[in-house]
Amino acid sequence: MAKNKNDDSKKFAEEWMPVKDIANGAIQLDNGFLVTGIKITPKNIFILDYDSQNNLIFNLRTFYDRIPYEFWLIVTDRPVDLNQYLSRLQLQFNEIQNLGVRRLISEDIRKAEMFMSREVNVVDTEYYILFKEKKPDVIAKRIQELISNLAGCGISARQTTNEDLRAMLDSFFNDNRETNFGTVITDGQ
Repeated sequence: MAKNKNDDSKKFAEEWMPVKDIANGAIQLDNGFLVTGIKITPKNIFILDYDSQNNLIFNLRTFYDRIPYEFWLIVTDRPVDLNQYLSRLQLQFNEIQNLGVRRLISEDIRKAEMFMSREVNVVDTEYYILFKEKKPDVIAKRIQELISNLAGCGISARQTTNEDLRAMLDSFFNDNRETNFGTVITDGQ
């Protein structure tokens, strides 16, 4: 069925989203703003002692409260390819002579194979802080401040990449499948 360009109720997501391009670690919007930010390396606070957990939570609360501009904290899941992980484990298993280490690697291989046999979606959870801005010098300053202030909390982060941003948009708008903008997908009828 042909789509009528004037029918707003049947627009594809990429037609109503104001995304012009993704380049240099930023989503370029039609209105001249850039959406960019940082990707945060996850940290399991539950392996810390109680006082360290509370200290980290207090520091994060202070960090968020001191951000003087609008920002978005984004949490998204990215599918994990366990085949690559299994290949690396198998290589390690073949190279290691220590029987105790070989046993641990063997257990990890069995666990990964179990996940794969269940046909369960295995994902990494990713965390981002994004903001929008037009001025490149302001963007650079904000990114450095975010990374530095999180480091002060004991958390590492880095600037978003084009791949990060594409995967994030795919997660929200395309059920974690890689977007093929401009391609019409039929339902088989």
